[in-house]
Amino acid sequence: MKRVIISVSNDLSNDQRVRKIAASLQKLKLQPLLLGRWLPDSKTITDRSYPTHRWKLFFNSGAAFYAELNIRLFFKLLFSKADLLYSNDLDTLPANFLVSRIRHIPLVYDSHEYFTEVPELQGRWAKKVWLWLEARMLPKLKVAFTVSDGIASAYQSRYQLPMQVIRNLPSLEAAQDYEPNPEIQLPKVPFILLQGAGINVQRGAEELIEAMQWVDIAPLLIVGGGDVLPQLKRQCFLLKLENKVIFIPKQSPKHLRYITRQAALGLSLDKDTNLNYRFSLPNKLFDYIQAGIPVLASDLPEVRKIIENYQVGLICPSHQPMEIAKYINKMLKEDYKTLFSLNLKMASKSLVWEQQEPQFLEAIRKTL
Repeated sequence: MKRVIISVSNDLSNDQRVRKIAASLQKLKLQPLLLGRWLPDSKTITDRSYPTHRWKLFFNSGAAFYAELNIRLFFKLLFSKADLLYSNDLDTLPANFLVSRIRHIPLVYDSHEYFTEVPELQGRWAKKVWLWLEARMLPKLKVAFTVSDGIASAYQSRYQLPMQVIRNLPSLEAAQDYEPNPEIQLPKVPFILLQGAGINVQRGAEELIEAMQWVDIAPLLIVGGGDVLPQLKRQCFLLKLENKVIFIPKQSPKHLRYITRQAALGLSLDKDTNLNYRFSLPNKLFDYIQAGIPVLASDLPEVRKIIENYQVGLICPSHQPMEIAKYINKMLKEDYKTLFSLNLKMASKSLVWEQQEPQFLEAIRKTL
């Protein structure tokens, strides 16, 4: 059986895209091996039908982290049996690219975001380094995927690299795999939900907290992790909103799906402050749709296309807190969950991994 080695820089546990890709590749009789890293809060992976390998790195951020990650990856890939290399995001590409050239192994690149345009890199020398690396690798790639039309167009314009768009859609099987976490007590009244593994700056969470001063219909649940959470908790304390805003730590996928299904409204409020956010299609958007809850989203072009094409929510025209509150109150008072239930059901059947899997598998077949 041919082996494909899939590389990521996260700990594999909650990376649903990589999990779907591995399952799809098995349909081609390929044996995946997933490579990632072990973090202080990582849990043992026991529910996979393929092997995984995770490193404990000495460094967890900055240039030293990326250097150590790629050195580890390089030697693992160089001396492992592999018929196909699958690199996820730019931070794993250098090692994969070098080994692909040395061993003449086909390489697939999957860009989950517009890596060099993330806000954390703006105005820093690290961006120039990644752009330099990108310019030397991407034009030489033969097979590449990304998650939105906007990112694909940007790479096509910059490097003449044709990238196929494979959205990060939930799978039908996973969508039905949900259960309550007995340790989490959900509100007994309808609630608003903001979920995400990266609740960071410029995601609109600060304005959302302020908006809750004018929302009395339902409490807000913020579920997940991110750099801005300590600031949000302090903001709640200063505004005396502790009874209106509930923070829940990062959950397993099945526990998160259960919480999402109970919500009355899902929020996606990323700001158009960088190209990565502008062209993004947040996973939570599709998770909300699959759970049958309407969406209030910020005005980003890729998100707007989904909201308007499927009529599953509203676009908030600004990040002014009172404007956000106005739209939240409107959608809750008019019960958009019931109003849009048919649209949400139809969209949930269309926006699933299985609908685009044949396109993905055909591209892989041509690579082997």
